Amino acid sequence: MPFLLDLNLPLETIKTYLKNQEWLNVNEEIIHLEKPGEGNMNVVVRIKTSERSFILKQSRPFVQKYQQIAAPLERIVTEHQFYLLTKDFLQSKMPQLLHFDKNNHVLMLEDLGEGSDYTYIYQKKNQIQESEVFEAIQTISKLHNSVFSEVQKVTFPDNLALRKLNYEHLFVYPFMIENGFNLDTIQDGLQAVAMLYKTDETLKLKLETLGNQYLSIGKTLIHGDYYPGSWLQTKGNFKVIDPEFSFFGLAEYDLGVMIAHLKMAQIGEDLIEKALEKYQKPLNFNENLMQQFTGMEILRRIIGLAQLPLELTLQERKDLLIEAKQLVENH
Repeated sequence: MPFLLDLNLPLETIKTYLKNQEWLNVNEEIIHLEKPGEGNMNVVVRIKTSERSFILKQSRPFVQKYQQIAAPLERIVTEHQFYLLTKDFLQSKMPQLLHFDKNNHVLMLEDLGEGSDYTYIYQKKNQIQESEVFEAIQTISKLHNSVFSEVQKVTFPDNLALRKLNYEHLFVYPFMIENGFNLDTIQDGLQAVAMLYKTDETLKLKLETLGNQYLSIGKTLIHGDYYPGSWLQTKGNFKVIDPEFSFFGLAEYDLGVMIAHLKMAQIGEDLIEKALEKYQKPLNFNENLMQQFTGMEILRRIIGLAQLPLELTLQERKDLLIEAKQLVENH
């Protein structure tokens, strides 16, 4: 029988599994299970024992938060490989990899302690510190400028199945005239605003070209989902989690997504520019392409299915959408 991780499992069941994996110490007892935060893709449980606490993370053949959406089990293999490949230079910014059970698709990770992700920055009363923005950009810069052998590049998972799923939510569903999602449930009047973009064939052609670039293989190891939900604030430190979307692709994608979220959180342009100055561009970095990805991410987050807790008026959303369209089309 496969092991299925669940917050409601008896402690003895968890203990038996961990003992069989030889992941527990001799006299270590399981004391408590809890949910460490809001996860979307996977089952994630914090295990507290008589000696320590750690995180177990398991992929399922669907998206945990939206179980009607199928998703590849092997995404956890990609995440495992990412931790192995980056441990020498990103260890201080990520949880330590402790163990991996490939048969049951379970990762055991260091518990970074009580903390929260950075999605609170979308609320107008909350501000991200300048130093934290700089940490976020310097961390992704370090990743993008890391050098890997050809063997490492070839053997790293292409993660194509998960990228194709993501592609639908980035480039397809938001721009379908009928996708079963009424945006007026998010904000009155947003559905009519969205129709301007859903019926714009020039924009959609640009996005199709951009989508093909997202699906292409590149030379840079990217995180693949680098936004405030993948940043963790814990014990006063900035950390990065959830690299299951990673692959060797385009640095412009990671950076474009990050900048899009700073804009949607209404971070000032001055701070965004100062942060970009701290980013070391990899060889042949294409700034226009980065801006196109920025525009795409704003569009798909405001009129797509993957909504954010944005505190924006309808006019503020309109202004962002106009800017995003220009970023996609003007390059």
